[in-house]
Amino acid sequence: MPMLADIVDAVIGADTHRDTHQVELATPTGAVIATCSIPNTSTGYAQLLAWIDQHAPGAQLAASIEGTRSYGAGLARALTAAGILVLECEQPTHTTRRGTGKSDPIDAHLAVLTALRLPADRLPTPRADGDREALRILLGARTDLTTTLTAQTNRLRALLRDGDDSDLDLARSTLTTTILTTLAHRTTSTGTSREHTIRQAEIRRLAHALHTTRRDLNTNRTQLHDIVNDLAPGLTHQPGIGPVSAAQAIVTFSHPGRCRNDAAFAALAGTNPVPASSGRTIRHRLNRGGDRALNNAIHTIAMTRMRCCPTTRAYVTRRTAEGKTPREIRRCLKRYITRQLYRTLTNTMTPTPHP
Repeated sequence: MPMLADIVDAVIGADTHRDTHQVELATPTGAVIATCSIPNTSTGYAQLLAWIDQHAPGAQLAASIEGTRSYGAGLARALTAAGILVLECEQPTHTTRRGTGKSDPIDAHLAVLTALRLPADRLPTPRADGDREALRILLGARTDLTTTLTAQTNRLRALLRDGDDSDLDLARSTLTTTILTTLAHRTTSTGTSREHTIRQAEIRRLAHALHTTRRDLNTNRTQLHDIVNDLAPGLTHQPGIGPVSAAQAIVTFSHPGRCRNDAAFAALAGTNPVPASSGRTIRHRLNRGGDRALNNAIHTIAMTRMRCCPTTRAYVTRRTAEGKTPREIRRCLKRYITRQLYRTLTNTMTPTPHP
């Protein structure tokens, strides 16, 4: 199996930071050709491209960059636009650093060595931009909105709980849009105590804020649904898969080729079975690693199917009769869902070749 070192003329290693990037250009054997430091700006990227043209021994280049979704995002985009193969490089571990120390030039050189050891058919390309990045932004906003909604709801219920009997009944009930509208337009009679006046003012403020947050969440869900349908048509038509879970799957999947097969995608999702056998007991357990956001989305899909999908309910009944525990059944279901997601995303997101 050829390595990256067998197919390139030189490798670029970059240690990225907020203000500057340390860059090294090396031969396929790891020998340093030249080093430089550039500012983390568009001008710096242009300087780097000119520097590469001046020192590169050939046209076949690969760039190994730390933080391609962080401080190195702009550099990765600039090199990709210039036609250079960009690879995602993990930060060096303590084992890798042992005996070498820590500095920006050392980290840039380690990025080069890491890339040269990679098989040519399993290169870690950075995650995609465009609509996938839009989904990632929306998911981050949804997490903040959900946290805010929970805090606002708990605060409003606490204020209602400490009020009169009518407020106490509202605190026990579901805070529907009608109730929130009523609370937001509640008036305070004259002659009441300062505590009561402030309590009612805060109830009005929180009711209005809750209504706004819910509206923002509905808008967020609609945007997620539209982008998911554009990227992976039909994905949300499958049982238990909604816009939020589908968006998380697309964000982690990124693009066809990031994971070489469904087993690698399962390892990334933390749904690959981990052996937990001993003696005459043969079993597997859930993986505690991987992308926990994707794992949570798959868990939500599995629980929804166990509740609503007739096929899944029949499967659960059959595996229960075989002696499987609920946790083991969920593990099997999550692995199956991961395989289904991988195949669906690969088929729908792979560009159709033009004749």
